[in-house]
Amino acid sequence: MVRMMIQLTEEQIKALKEMAKIRKTPIAKLVRESVTFYVASSAQVSLQERRKRARAIRSVAGKYRDIQGAKDLSTNHDKYLEEAFS
Repeated sequence: MVRMMIQLTEEQIKALKEMAKIRKTPIAKLVRESVTFYVASSAQVSLQERRKRARAIRSVAGKYRDIQGAKDLSTNHDKYLEEAFS
């Protein structure tokens, strides 16, 4: 682990102390967990992966070409869904 000095607001420290007390865990662990969560949720998807996902969606959407021409799909979706499953 790397030791690091950070500055937090009084409100942040107060909230962290309260959470640490409730969870019976050190503030440092809460900070590490928060950083891990933030990094994971902010991860960028590579251009190659985005293209792969787009191709997968396009191939699925193409299976329903007979419905795509319907101009009343938004109002008669239940009818089309019933026909598809019957």
